Amino acid sequence: MLRYLTAGESHGPALTTVVEGFPSGITLDTTLIDQELERRQGGHGRGKRQRIETDRVIVESGIFHGVTTGGPISLRLINKDAKLERLSEPSAPRGGHIDLAGAINYQTGIRQVLERASARETAARVAAGALAKLLLRELGITVFGYVREIGGIVAEPVALDQALRDSSPVYTLNPVCDPPIIAAIDQARADGDTLGGVVETIVTGCPIGLGSHAQWDRKLDARLAAAVMSIQAIKAVEIGLGIEAARRPGSRVMDPVAYEPDHPPDDRRHGFRRPTNNAGGIEGGTSNGEPIIVRASKKPISTLAARGPSVNMTTKNPQPAVYERSDVCAVPAASVIVENVVAFEIAAALVEKYVGTSLDAIKTALAAIHGLNREHLAHWGSR
Repeated sequence: MLRYLTAGESHGPALTTVVEGFPSGITLDTTLIDQELERRQGGHGRGKRQRIETDRVIVESGIFHGVTTGGPISLRLINKDAKLERLSEPSAPRGGHIDLAGAINYQTGIRQVLERASARETAARVAAGALAKLLLRELGITVFGYVREIGGIVAEPVALDQALRDSSPVYTLNPVCDPPIIAAIDQARADGDTLGGVVETIVTGCPIGLGSHAQWDRKLDARLAAAVMSIQAIKAVEIGLGIEAARRPGSRVMDPVAYEPDHPPDDRRHGFRRPTNNAGGIEGGTSNGEPIIVRASKKPISTLAARGPSVNMTTKNPQPAVYERSDVCAVPAASVIVENVVAFEIAAALVEKYVGTSLDAIKTALAAIHGLNREHLAHWGSR
């Protein structure tokens, strides 16, 4: 089983991720991890915290001469703005945050829960996802995320191009939409408000058969949805058409099946083709060989410079909510977080299916199962 745990607080000494079940034999390229961490800190609309921190991963275990051993991998991110013990206790909870419910649930002050609940924790998740990408890269699988919408301004992609996304201040794939989005973010900042949006991740190269229809908790779409929904401020997750599927007749939702007789022998789809991909690459909880499409909707950050109404925790009298330093818009960052969270779940499903403690074992199992499926289909055709 490939899994991870994170630990640490927003203004604590560090954030730590422990990844268990990662295969041996993979060169651990910290450059890729650091690049993903840097992307997470970027995007127009971020707050002052991103100018303080420079996230660089420290690998503390699970490697030998730069190659993974199969043992637990510990990834550490130092917080430069470490001041947890010096921070004051907020007097009035912010609506839309864990402040009130968490303080009551854990019988603590607000500070103790908001520090752990902070989206700063997602840096640890991005580190885990970037690590997973090193495995996916070895298996010919790519994961690509971008921004589709911010503040109600839809940026339909003009091309799935990494250079195009990386040149955008807000990580879209439509340069025409960037100026109005930036203007909307700047206006929200001036108003003491915040903006949310929609991000999308596309996974290509997945073989048929990740996940399973056999039990609810093995369904790949359910696992992806749970992982993405667990990201701070994500309020909806869609696969493929998502909610649009509910608005169409079945004839415009179902993906027809076609076959290409002269397909390459190593084709991971075994020659089967789909003229549409409304299912988003997953049918019956199982990958079908088409690109997997995951879309997430992020609410506007609830920490407002304008400060919403609240109640003093001691006197219970009305009082404006406290203001904790925050972003105006973190949707670009969310696209990076979702991308890496999806990457980890895909890697976990691969390790589960192609059981192996090393990269070579997984590659061997993948090739063997592909061959068995090819023989099965050939036998089926001779019936």
